[in-house]
Amino acid sequence: MSSTSQLVKRFREVLLDGFWIANTNFKDQLSEVTWEQAVTKVDSLNTMAMLTFHIHYYIAGLVNVFEGGSLDIKDKYSFDLPPIGSQEQWEALLDQLWNDSEKLAMLLEQMPDSKMNEVFVDEKYGTYLRNIDGMIEHAYYHLGQITLIKKMLTHQ
Repeated sequence: MSSTSQLVKRFREVLLDGFWIANTNFKDQLSEVTWEQAVTKVDSLNTMAMLTFHIHYYIAGLVNVFEGGSLDIKDKYSFDLPPIGSQEQWEALLDQLWNDSEKLAMLLEQMPDSKMNEVFVDEKYGTYLRNIDGMIEHAYYHLGQITLIKKMLTHQ
């Protein structure tokens, strides 16, 4: 299996359909969450909705670059979640995450292994490999937070 194929598999595992490393994934954890749960604050932690928006923000930014656009995302905007006041709005955010995650996975599948060591947008960002691997690790980090917040809300 090529290194690109392995990255795509890991990316899909954390977001859409895997259970190997964390025994769960974003889709599994968020599929039964109501919008009220998603926006409920637990102590000083981010909400599940904010973390979902945050991960989607970066995935959408990568999709834009992989489709030939510029890198427009900024860390300072990555938690600027618009208010969610209904199940429909929550489900729309989830659908964006699932759709853009699948789109990124498909774009990655088309990428030759040789591109992985090329500069990603600007030398200060490192290589494509570093950024894709970083996105996967970032997603696992926030998946852990979502899992804990969900458990805390369930046991309140």
